Amino acid sequence: MKKIYGSASEALEGVLFDGMFIAAGGFGLCGIPELLLDAIKNAGTKDLTFASNNAGVDDFGIGILLQTRQVKKMISSYVGENAEFMRQYLSGELELEFNPQGTLAERMRAGGCGIPGFYTKTGVGTVIAEGKDHKDFDGQTYILERGIVADLSIVKAWKADATGNLVFRKTARNFNPPAAMCGKICIAEVEEIVPTGSLDPDSIHLPGIYVHRLIQGEHEKRIEQRTTRAA
Repeated sequence: MKKIYGSASEALEGVLFDGMFIAAGGFGLCGIPELLLDAIKNAGTKDLTFASNNAGVDDFGIGILLQTRQVKKMISSYVGENAEFMRQYLSGELELEFNPQGTLAERMRAGGCGIPGFYTKTGVGTVIAEGKDHKDFDGQTYILERGIVADLSIVKAWKADATGNLVFRKTARNFNPPAAMCGKICIAEVEEIVPTGSLDPDSIHLPGIYVHRLIQGEHEKRIEQRTTRAA
């Protein structure tokens, strides 16, 4: 089965459709699938729902899709770095479903493992719990959270082999493994594709069974918040 494609647009061919649900890896600007996001923008696919820890910044990451009004709903934990996100949300143009970070990661992981839902104490007594099933265990109240199953997962890794085994670099691993797991189709962009068998099995962070398509490309290393002091 062919997994390696020549570009992001080639890897997305036949996958995109209006109104689809996409799970995206990344945390802030670290480990985001920037090439695939740019290709989705160029494809013009609209009315998208994204499950992602955050929405990038105004001109990078998912932020570029907000600028072109291609995103209908965000399922996120943090959205504070994106002025356009704030404008669209406050004006009622964008739907937002807040999730605590651990809950969002576990919803993705659960969906990838075939677990339809789980109970957690996180969010009990807050707006997060509104409309959700409550159940007591051992005298403690929990709320039911549903596993996420997305139409497409897009993730960024450091290295891959031709079978799709992935290695992430340090904190760039973040949400990428659970995001990759929960998609019906997973496309990964990587900095380097190495020969099959050259990766140490104990160093593989995500097995290739979860990855359906791969691209290799150049990536921009951005700093989200640059802090300096006077000389």
